[in-house]
Amino acid sequence: MKAPALLLIHGFPLDHTIWDKNIEALSEVTEVLAPDLRGFGGSSTTDATTPMETFASDLMKLLDQRGLRQVIPCGLSMGGYIAMALAELAPERVAGLILCNTRSLADTEEAREGRRNTANDARTKGMHVIARAMAPKVLGATTRSTHPEMVAHIEAMIAGQGAHGTAAASLGMAERPDRTAVLRNFHKPTLVITGDEDELMPLPTSKAMAEALPNAQLVVLDKAGHLSNMEQPAAFNAAVIHFLRSHFS
Repeated sequence: MKAPALLLIHGFPLDHTIWDKNIEALSEVTEVLAPDLRGFGGSSTTDATTPMETFASDLMKLLDQRGLRQVIPCGLSMGGYIAMALAELAPERVAGLILCNTRSLADTEEAREGRRNTANDARTKGMHVIARAMAPKVLGATTRSTHPEMVAHIEAMIAGQGAHGTAAASLGMAERPDRTAVLRNFHKPTLVITGDEDELMPLPTSKAMAEALPNAQLVVLDKAGHLSNMEQPAAFNAAVIHFLRSHFS
C-alpha cells in the first residue's frame, strides 16, 4: 500500500523548483504534488495580503481537483506555516505532517516589522534587492563555502519572483497566529526536519515543535542550512522515505 500523496509546499520567496532534487526519489514511494503557491512561480495574485489560511484554502481546492481525500503536507519554512494552517483548518484532510525548517510560534513585533519592511522593499526597490539580501541567509555556511553556485541559483530564483506576490505573502506571514496548540492536539505521525546550520530557524525552534507534538520524530541534517532539502537532498529524501514507510505502508 502506498502512502497518502505527499504535498510539497515551498518556502518564501521561492517556487516549486526548490523540490527538483526531491521529487523523483519521493515519487518512488507515493504520489507527489509540488505546486507553485499563489503569487509565486507560475501563479499570480491580486491580494494585498495573503494569509497562510488563504494558501491553505488554495491547496485544499487543488486536492479536490485531484480527487485526493488525504495528503501528507511537507512544508518548508513558510510552507510549514501553511502546512500547520491546513492541519488546523482541515484536519481530516491531513494524514500526517512533515515540517521542515519552520516554527509554530507567531512573529515577534520586531519580526513583523521586518516582514512589513520586506514587503515595502519588494514593491519599491525590486526583487533583486530582496534576492541579494536573502540568498546567503537561507543557505548554511558549508553550502556557501563549497557550493557558491547554489547561492547564485537561489538569488536568481528569488529575483525572478513577482514583487506583488512576495509583498502579499510577507504581510500574511506577519499576521499568522501561534499554532503550537494545533501541534499539541495533532496526534498523527509527524516528521520535523531541520539543518544544523540553519541560521534563520535555529535548532531549539525545531526541538520545541517536536516536543509539542504527541507523535513526532526530529531529524537534524548535517551541513545543511535553511533549505535543507536542497542542500542535503539525499539525506532529506532518505529521512522522508523512512518516515513514510514506517508509518504509512
